[in-house]
Amino acid sequence: MSDPLHYETRDEVALLRLDDGKANALGHAMIDAISAGLDRAAAEARAAVLIGRPGRFSAGFDLGIIRGGPDAVRGLVVAGGELLMKAYLHPQPLVVACSGHAVAAGALLTLTGDTRIGAAGAYKIGLNEVAIGLRIPEFAVELARDRLSKRHLSAALLGATLYGPDDAVAAGYLDAVTQEAELEDTALAAASRLAVHETDIFADAKRRTRGALAERIRSGLEADVARVAGS
Repeated sequence: MSDPLHYETRDEVALLRLDDGKANALGHAMIDAISAGLDRAAAEARAAVLIGRPGRFSAGFDLGIIRGGPDAVRGLVVAGGELLMKAYLHPQPLVVACSGHAVAAGALLTLTGDTRIGAAGAYKIGLNEVAIGLRIPEFAVELARDRLSKRHLSAALLGATLYGPDDAVAAGYLDAVTQEAELEDTALAAASRLAVHETDIFADAKRRTRGALAERIRSGLEADVARVAGS
């Protein structure tokens, strides 16, 4: 399989483009590629943009693996939880450009961005685990509690509501929506504005804002995923 992530640098901004030619599902190859891309961005750039292919940001965890039994679920969801916490604490400004559908773990990946910009269109964003009969990991609950509007939290988690881009702004998945053709340039401009901050100061502020929650999630990740996997 070819690399599911393309990396390039625009001025001082790293552009990480997810494109596996399909739904950008989070299997092990995609998780590893995003993790490596974030590491490279931290070494080479001052900010990062995470963007999907047109029409698809990410369909969430690879259901082919999820349906493979408890051991497969445990391995994938632990890796995914670790990636989400890595992105959530990424020491540089991280802009997520939600280029299309973003459901389940794809929606969670959107929530890790410091600025989150969506493409206008007939796209759905949300946490649909309850609707498809999957247990919700604690890291999903805590990311949602941290980033979503309190008014929408029950509908988002318990109701498994999927939002269009404009409604996703009201719910808290996104900060803004722009035309699809302008998404990449808008996201790069947002990252460039954030990149003027001193890196160490920005990273320290993010750790102080999010570090305690991330540590709590990481410390309980194995037990939480065992519960999710039913083992």
